This record gives sequence, structure tokens and C-alpha cells, in this order.
Amino acid sequence: MSLTFPVEIVLKGRDHAVTLPVTVPHGQPSTWTDAAVRDVLVAILRAIDRVANPSADPNRPVVLQGFSWIVEPAADEVVLALEIPMGAAVAGPFAIAQVDFDAMITRVLRSERRGSSSSTVH
Repeated sequence: MSLTFPVEIVLKGRDHAVTLPVTVPHGQPSTWTDAAVRDVLVAILRAIDRVANPSADPNRPVVLQGFSWIVEPAADEVVLALEIPMGAAVAGPFAIAQVDFDAMITRVLRSERRGSSSSTVH
């Protein structure tokens, strides 16, 4: 089962947002593992890159470093906001507890820092 969610992207220096649908090969957020959350983060960063560089390889490697993030409540769900030097994105909403999503992202990023390769950049 897959999940499709909207990602609203604003690139630095632009005055408009672009919304892209993003699909990950995982079901509902309440069933996500840390691996699923990593896939979500990578998919969001790739969506930002697609807006900035439409002709770039859509599957190029991504390292989960060099960005800030926050999980914010949105009614009964949450959204995930990311900011990188080239712009920002807001993804969701997701039906998952804020504290759980935040904890999973924290674990994923901590794990990424320990195992990152110096030859891969985002």
C-alpha cells in the first residue's frame, strides 16, 4: 500500500509556491517505521529538487543533513516543514501524533549522521 501526500514548495527568490503530489511506498502514517520516515524525508527533498532542477535525475542520492525541520499540529493531524538553503517545503497533513513523528524523524536523522557517506550530498 502506498500513500500520496501534497508537498508545498517555495524556492528562495521566488514569490509563489508549487504543490506537488508525493507518493511513498508505505501505508498510513500510524504504521510507519523509521525506514518509512526516512523515505518520506528523501521524497520531500527530492520534490524540492524537482521544482528547482526539473531536468535532474529524480533518483539521485540524498543525505539527510543540512536542513531544519519542525512537526506542527494542523487540526487533528500534523504537517512537516523543512527548510534547506534553496527553499522550503510543507508536507502533509499526516494522521500521526506529533510526538511520535518528531521522535521518528529525530532517530532517522541521528542514524543518518552516524552512517553518512562523504561522497553523497543533497
